[in-house]
Amino acid sequence: MKKSLVIIAIAASLAASGCAAGYIDQQPSDVVYEQGVAPGEGYVWIDGDWVWGGGRYTWHNGRWGRPRAGHTWARGNWAHTSRGYHWNGGHWR
Repeated sequence: MKKSLVIIAIAASLAASGCAAGYIDQQPSDVVYEQGVAPGEGYVWIDGDWVWGGGRYTWHNGRWGRPRAGHTWARGNWAHTSRGYHWNGGHWR
């Protein structure tokens, strides 16, 4: 019983702070950096992404990559909800 109460208390504090779900109060500023030159023909630029970990978002620079046949890269974006800002990561579609 005591162990269950401790687990519930920890989960409640994480949910209240939003850190368990990846929500933050303010959207970070845009990151500006050079993407450089493609390493060869046929490469596409894959935008950088904000990655959630350790209770915060960190920026990972973009990279050149090979396209997936029949797919295009969809950039990530910030969504504002009643819980705060949440990053929807880039993906192939």
